[in-house]
Amino acid sequence: MAGALGARYLAGMAEIRRAGLDLASLRGSAPVEWRVSEAPIPYTAALAAMEARANAIAAGEACELVWLLEHPPLYTAGTSAKPDELIEARFPVHHVGRGGQFTYHGPGQRVAYVMLDLRRRKPDIRAFVATLEEWIIRTLAAFNVRSERREDRIGVWVRRPDKGADREDKIAAIGIRVRKWVSLHGIAINVEPELAHFSGIVPCGVSDARYGVTSLADLGLPVSMTEVDMVLRQEFEALFGAAQPWRQTVGNTANATP
Repeated sequence: MAGALGARYLAGMAEIRRAGLDLASLRGSAPVEWRVSEAPIPYTAALAAMEARANAIAAGEACELVWLLEHPPLYTAGTSAKPDELIEARFPVHHVGRGGQFTYHGPGQRVAYVMLDLRRRKPDIRAFVATLEEWIIRTLAAFNVRSERREDRIGVWVRRPDKGADREDKIAAIGIRVRKWVSLHGIAINVEPELAHFSGIVPCGVSDARYGVTSLADLGLPVSMTEVDMVLRQEFEALFGAAQPWRQTVGNTANATP
């Protein structure tokens, strides 16, 4: 997010943090469907499936969904992306309706698309984003990673004193869209992606040389995606309420889109 929109967002998040986050405010009563795709999902297919599911949730025709997946290497450009922040289009570039700027998705990065009905939970986008941040922070803490929010930068960050004073790296990104009070898009945690792939963009518009990108593997933590998924579900349920695994039915496959 950039310009006036980004400034309003950051100011609003600072206000929430000063007031204290009500961690129970986003909990739902009905279980959320929890789906994990093992094979990489093409971005256009994921986007179409996510939008269709969000429409069905808004119409009361489907339950809420959290969808964990990986993508083939690609860049996405949010609504605040600037052309000069695309340094080299090494991979396909997808312009999408989520907030934020340029980001990278690829193998080794856990993407979680979160489709929740905020009308039934709490129609407060700032509180929703703050709770997504808390979800990431709690998940990383389970692997002994101390990650933090920043009032002047979006995402979740870790301090890197090994790289020098005031150095920090981004380990997780957040980018959402809300339509008819149903959320789309979500979060991305760097488990073991190829960090060099981020060099084709200015990630999330942060160009300050003090701030880079990292991953669990880069921090010396050889964590599997399955382990990350287990903790993600545990911490999601603590913040948002119960989740139930997707049940395969006749005609579906293990990696079918929602």
